[in-house]
Amino acid sequence: MQFKLPRGENRRSACAVNPTMWRTCSIFGAWSLLFLTEICAQTQQRPTFTCGGNITGESGVIGSQGYPGVYPPNTKCVWRITVPEGKVVVLSFRFIDLESDNLCRYDYVDVYSGHANGQRLGRFCGTFKPGALVSTGNKMLLQMVSDANTAGSGFLARYDDDPRNFSTGEQYCGGRLDKPSGTFKTPNWPEKDYPAGVTCSWHIVAPKNQIIEVKFEKFDVERDNYCRYDHVSIFNGAEINDAKRIGKYCGDSPPAPVFSEGNQLLIQFLSDLSLTADGFIGHYKFRPKKFPTTTIPPTTTTQPVTTRPIPLKYSVALCQQKCKRRGTLESNYCSSNFVITGTVITAVMRGGSMYATVSIINVYKEGSLAIQQAGKTMSTKIVILCKKCPFVRRGLNYVFMGQVDEEGRGKIAPHHFVMAFKTKNQKGLSVLKNKRC
Repeated sequence: MQFKLPRGENRRSACAVNPTMWRTCSIFGAWSLLFLTEICAQTQQRPTFTCGGNITGESGVIGSQGYPGVYPPNTKCVWRITVPEGKVVVLSFRFIDLESDNLCRYDYVDVYSGHANGQRLGRFCGTFKPGALVSTGNKMLLQMVSDANTAGSGFLARYDDDPRNFSTGEQYCGGRLDKPSGTFKTPNWPEKDYPAGVTCSWHIVAPKNQIIEVKFEKFDVERDNYCRYDHVSIFNGAEINDAKRIGKYCGDSPPAPVFSEGNQLLIQFLSDLSLTADGFIGHYKFRPKKFPTTTIPPTTTTQPVTTRPIPLKYSVALCQQKCKRRGTLESNYCSSNFVITGTVITAVMRGGSMYATVSIINVYKEGSLAIQQAGKTMSTKIVILCKKCPFVRRGLNYVFMGQVDEEGRGKIAPHHFVMAFKTKNQKGLSVLKNKRC
C-alpha cells in the first residue's frame, strides 16, 4: 500500500506547519508498518502443503499439495491422521475446489474412518463443502486423486479431537456411543434438511453381556425403491460389511425396531450430492442378552423338511444331481435368501463352478447379498456351484433365487430356482416382494 505525499521538503513542511496533518501522518505510518509486519509474519508462518504424510496431534490443518496454488495432475496423495487414544477425529473442510463431476470420477478426496480397511465417510469434489466428518476411533485417512485434465486450487481442512472445539455453526455427526442409552440424528435436525454429500457413522458399543435396541422416532430420507441414493444402513459389529448388514432404509416411514446380535452396532447414514430431506432422529438403549431356554420338541414321526442347509460349496456329488428346476417363483420365494433380476455381464469358469457378475435390474429380496453401486448402476457377484446347472449365458436376463455365503456373494446350487427373466414376470415378483414369509 502506498501513500502519495508531496516530494522532498514540501512533505516535511506540510507535516510541520499543520499539527493535525502531523498526527495523521504518524497514525498512517504506524498502521502501515503494523500491517506490513503482520503480512510478513504470515508469509513466514504459512505452511507448505505436500503430497500426503502421517499427521499426529490433537488438532491441525491439512491442505492439498501446493495449496492455495493449483494441485498437480496425475497424483495420489494419502494423509493419515492420528489423535490421542480414546478420542475421535473431527474433520471440517474450510475450502475445496476440485474438478467438478456428479459422480466425482476424476479428481476427488476420499475420507475414511481408520487407516486400513476403514469405512469411507465420503467422496468429495467440485466446490461443495460437506459438513464436518467424524471417525469412529482415533484415526482417519484422506486420499486425494487427480487425473491428467482439469485442476483447481485443491482443499484446506482442519481436524480436531473434540467436536466441542468447532463453532456451533458447523455441523458434524457420527462417533462412538457407549452410554446405556442415547440419541443420534442427522445434521441440521430438526431445523432444516440434512446437507448433501455427507456420511455419518455411529459406532454403538454395549457391555459384553448386552445387546442394543435401536428405534427411529422420526424418519424422512430421500425415497428410492432400492435406497440407492440417500440411505441408512445398520450393521452387526463394528465395520461396514454387507454380509453383516441388518437392513438398508430410506423413504418417510420409520423402520421397525432393530436389535443387534452382539454388543456392537454400526449405523451409517449417507447422502449423495443431489436431493435431501428432513432427516431423522433415532434412539438406542442397551438390553440384557436373553439366552434361549432349551426345550425338547415333541416326538414326531414326520421329519421336518430341510432341517440342515445344504453346504454351499462345489462337490462332484452335488453336480451329479438331476438338473431340473423345481417349484415356482412363489414356492421358492420365502426359502431363498435373495431374489433379484439381472443381466449376466461376466462369467468365468473356475474348477467346476461359474463365477458371474450380474448387473441388477431389480431387487425383490436383498437378504445379506453384497450389492456394489456405481452411480445408478448396481451389480453383485454370484457363484453357480455347478457350472452347467443351471446354465446361464452372458448378456441374457435371469431371475436368480438362492443363498448367500459369508462374503456376501450369491450362491446357486442345482436345487435353487433360476429362470429366464421376461417382462411379464415383473408383476408377479412385485407381488411377492410384499409377501410376509
